[in-house]
Amino acid sequence: MIKRIFILTLIAITFTNCKETPTTNTDVVEVAVVENTYVKDNYTKKEVMIEMRDGIKLHTTIYSPKDTSKSYPVLLKRTPYSCRPYGETEFSSKVGPNKYLMEEGNIMVYQDVRGRWNSEGVYDNMRAFIPNKTGNQIDEASDTYDTIEWLINNVEHTNGNVGTYGISYPGFYATYSVLSGHPALKAASPQACIGDFYFDDFIHNGAFLLSYWRATSVFGYMKDKPTKEAWYEFPDIGTEDQYQFFVDNMPLSKLDGYYGEDNVFMEQIKTHPNYDEFWQSRGIIQHLKDIKPATMIVGGLFDAEDLYGPFNTYSSIEENSNNYNSVVFGPWSHGDWARAKDRQVIGNIHFGDNISDYFQKEIETPFFNHFLKGDANGNTKLPEAHMFDTGKKEWVSFDAWPPANASKKSYFMQPYQKLTQKANRMIATSNFVSDPRKPVPYSEDVKVVFTPRKFMTDDQRFAARRPDVLIFETEVLEDDTTLAGDILAKLNVSTTGTAADWIVKVVDVFPADTETAEDNEDIQDHLKLSNYHMLIRSEVLRGRFRNSMTTPEPFVPNQKTGVNLKLQDVFHTFKKGHKIQVQVQSTFFPYIDANPQTYVDNIFEAKEEDFKAQTHKVFNDSSIEFTILQN
Repeated sequence: MIKRIFILTLIAITFTNCKETPTTNTDVVEVAVVENTYVKDNYTKKEVMIEMRDGIKLHTTIYSPKDTSKSYPVLLKRTPYSCRPYGETEFSSKVGPNKYLMEEGNIMVYQDVRGRWNSEGVYDNMRAFIPNKTGNQIDEASDTYDTIEWLINNVEHTNGNVGTYGISYPGFYATYSVLSGHPALKAASPQACIGDFYFDDFIHNGAFLLSYWRATSVFGYMKDKPTKEAWYEFPDIGTEDQYQFFVDNMPLSKLDGYYGEDNVFMEQIKTHPNYDEFWQSRGIIQHLKDIKPATMIVGGLFDAEDLYGPFNTYSSIEENSNNYNSVVFGPWSHGDWARAKDRQVIGNIHFGDNISDYFQKEIETPFFNHFLKGDANGNTKLPEAHMFDTGKKEWVSFDAWPPANASKKSYFMQPYQKLTQKANRMIATSNFVSDPRKPVPYSEDVKVVFTPRKFMTDDQRFAARRPDVLIFETEVLEDDTTLAGDILAKLNVSTTGTAADWIVKVVDVFPADTETAEDNEDIQDHLKLSNYHMLIRSEVLRGRFRNSMTTPEPFVPNQKTGVNLKLQDVFHTFKKGHKIQVQVQSTFFPYIDANPQTYVDNIFEAKEEDFKAQTHKVFNDSSIEFTILQN
């Protein structure tokens, strides 16, 4: 029973992004299955095993409209998270990307990818793409091709057009589908799509996302035959204080007792700490060239898991293909746009009402209908880039992303916590002591989460008031300032140790004036929006990779060293009366694992004695480069 609850929780988190409490997720999913009979009333269900070119058979579930008076396109989602519920008499509560596409009628197809759940074969996490396959060589592109070929030749009432979609890992498979080369594939919408596991989800710029440690169970344990039941379990950490659990289990080797070597994915993470051939071969971004199907990349501006993937998927296709390619980013956490809820809230911040419904009805549905049902050569009437300004809380359309009227502007990290557009010629430093045994929390909340999300808009006052966090902020803004694109922190630093992580956060400081602070029903009881320090973007770089992700190197103690750190794109207006703040720190725990600050070749093999407090300095010629929208 416990195993079943966790599996339902995972599916809910991944696709519907329900609240983080596991029992709440489970309740939502189970109630929906019981109460909603629309699919059963309007669709037939068929389960088949489709044979791939190498003889392996993949479980495929096909929902077809009962109205057979017309033909329909196929909407295909390939997933590692199961086609549940199994059985031709058991119906899902909803099918397809959204209710509008479901209600107007489409052939909805789900497939367990190779080696997962009820499919045959061996699973390979982020299976590498083979550009020039010969004979019976397979990858996810060939499996997609073989699946589409079977569907258009064996499913009745198709119009011959296929679209693919998916969120998170299924989004990766949607990206992979455009490499299949099948002529029936006309449109694909990779959403929160993984682009490279070394920069998405489990690792960010060489730093291990410790907060995702439990999730390695999902991908790490192999099975030897098709199954409709979960074959993996999650470790019980025995506490509600996740921060303290991971502090007590430092160094990382202490966690080995929770997993054996049969957790293949965890072993891969531990034995490949650098961006070597293992990781490079599994990235999909570098293969996105000469793409033919129309693509619409979707993401959430507050997605803690997959920002690198969707932004780089869009830009790579844009640079290397001539297809229809568009991008949509809203005020969402992971997968929020697929949910049906009135109020769009991330953490303590309310962004508006019916935002996801707007996307589903006015953006996603017209995209698929145009390329699968309409004139694919005509004007879609959809923008190239449809982006949500998370400061003004409104949608804005652009002909390109980043916008053509955006330019780079640098702000300098000056003494006395100043962030200015001119550098002080005086040589000075801002110093702090970083102790990996007392790391800066990524959130002040005390709870266990499966994967962290809420913190992406959290109040950062608790961090700004710590001595091991540097802050630099502008004067009160006299005019609105809109950031529209990526951010590059150009740090000049030194450390008394030989290793360090560098975390940079961009924060919107709200006015302290109580008359302008409009508290809402969503804010936590202990907080006020007066002087709220809203996190806009954060990122980490494991300092050993400052010059190369493939060739790590230690710091020379007390030597001034350049460290450049790219933060993923934002679209946010800092309003008149607000302030722009930058925070610099070296721990972000346990979102990121703690760096021992003594250089070791592999942090997973660090010893307790390697963890030492060190003094870090940030020189006042350090800067942060924003992409600023011009009026």
